[in-house]
Order: sequence, then C-alpha cells, then structure tokens
Amino acid sequence: QVQLVESGGGLVQAGGSLRLSCTASGNIYSFNSMGWYRQAPGKQREFVARFISGGSTNYADSVKGRFTISSNNAKNTAYLQMNSLKPEDTAVYYCNAARPAYGMDYWGKGTLVTVSS
Repeated sequence: QVQLVESGGGLVQAGGSLRLSCTASGNIYSFNSMGWYRQAPGKQREFVARFISGGSTNYADSVKGRFTISSNNAKNTAYLQMNSLKPEDTAVYYCNAARPAYGMDYWGKGTLVTVSS
C-alpha cells in the first residue's frame, strides 16, 4: 500500500506563488502517472497537472503557463509550483499516483490552497 502525503498549501494573495509537495511511501518511478487534482467548494474534483509514462506532462488549460509539475525521484516526491495564483485557484489540492494495469490508484488526503483577492 502506497501512501501519499501532500504539503505546502496555505493562504496567499492573488498574484502570489506556492509550491506543493507530494511525498510517496514507495518509488514514484513505478507509477504510470503521478499528478495533481483539485476540488473547489461545491465543485467536482478536476485535473490540474500530471506526469505520464515516458516523462511527458499534461496540464489543464486553466493552469498552463502558471503551474509547473516536477519531481525528485530520489526523494519520491512530486512538486507543483504555482505562480500567478488567482482566487479561482482556491481549492483542496490532491496528489494522485496510478498504475492502472495493476489496479493501483492512490490519493493523498489533500492540502488546502486559498487565494485571496
């Protein structure tokens, strides 16, 4: 069983930056995808950014050019650098790691990001 622990959330003013971290209890290179989702109050969880097999990355249109996903495999940690934050980025951010062929789909408990206007 893999555990994912997020950190780095907090309160920031619009235009500011935050860096989220997601540390896995196992080797992250074993996953086909690893990334970030978010859920704003009253809304469904939505995709933000992820790595997929081969090292490529995907981003939601709403965060392209502002957010950057990266990783440190030696530390089993993925990061989400968030710049130029907007009030609409306010949400609980969840880390996800998956290996669908093996039925693996893990979620962290989330970290709250609040962007004030």
